[in-house]
Amino acid sequence: MQVSPAVIVIGAGVVGCTVAHQLARSGAKVQVLETRQPGQGATRASAGILAPYIEGHELGALRSLGRRSLDLFDPFISQLRADSGHDLIYRRTGTFELALEETDVDRLRRLSSALSASGVESRWVPPADFAKYEPLASPAALGALLIPTHGFVGVMAVTLAAAAAAQKCGAHFRTELGAIRVFASPMGRVGVEAGGTSWQADHVVLAAGSWSSQIRVEGADVVPVKPIRGQLVQLQAEPGAVQRVIWGPAGYLVPWPDGAVLVGSTVEDVGFDESHTEEAVRGLQAAAVALVPSLANAAVTSVRTGLRPRGPDDLPILGRSAVVPGLIYATAHYRNGVLLTPLTVRLVDDLVFDKGSDPALRDLDPARHGRL
Repeated sequence: MQVSPAVIVIGAGVVGCTVAHQLARSGAKVQVLETRQPGQGATRASAGILAPYIEGHELGALRSLGRRSLDLFDPFISQLRADSGHDLIYRRTGTFELALEETDVDRLRRLSSALSASGVESRWVPPADFAKYEPLASPAALGALLIPTHGFVGVMAVTLAAAAAAQKCGAHFRTELGAIRVFASPMGRVGVEAGGTSWQADHVVLAAGSWSSQIRVEGADVVPVKPIRGQLVQLQAEPGAVQRVIWGPAGYLVPWPDGAVLVGSTVEDVGFDESHTEEAVRGLQAAAVALVPSLANAAVTSVRTGLRPRGPDDLPILGRSAVVPGLIYATAHYRNGVLLTPLTVRLVDDLVFDKGSDPALRDLDPARHGRL
């Protein structure tokens, strides 16, 4: 095994920056290429929810990946805080999913039973007990499912902390580059060309999110990743008004310590359009009020948009290329990029340093989507 492999990471979102940090910590010579500035893609509009039993409970493979990654979060955040010196908002206060219709009650009770059978703590909370958990939750709700292990994290702060920590470990960032091309080079190495400059590396990690399809990999099919716009609004409430992530059929709320409440999120197939719409803002405000009626008086302090990278089967595309030796795909995380970040970091580190094949890679193999 090569002691200090040269690695180029394409993309500086939360996945690219955290991968760069870990690889640099492991001894790789890392260079990060990004067409914009770090965290300016899907990362900037992520609410940072860590909830595999909500986001992933209908897809077995995704639930399994999310559960594994959630278990890695405590040491992941601790290491990032230590290496970067940055303060990070990270809370594991649980999710409180409201049932607003009888069908929601049935679904959430079934989910609670399934979680209990698999050893995951959850509890059904009747409306009379809301005051113990979320006093301001809608009195129209028929009950709620509390999953204590869930939580949230400040995604932009994690991304910038990872970029800083990676640079402390010797990684170099090159931003504002033009179109990027990846190609096979002699002796099993990988070449990358961008903005009229080319580099050689032992490995290239393609972590460009929604822009992965815009990167040309010679001899390979286009990466089947579609950008899906998500709009999110930030409201200002009293600190502590909302105590944990509240989820409902039309949206979710994420409370920050300063009283800010993130409300998300839309799912829009509009290509690479990153603008926000008044219609979406009104819809998100209505979703917030349906969950916590007192938010009707909360001011909108910002609107964020991001393009989430969706693959054909809603699972990440993660693993070695069968076309370009040394190329590793780490993209198409869609709505679970933040949740799956610690596991993605571990899998990529294993691949670069040849630590063995993780069983999860079978489900994520890029070859399932063509010549990649």
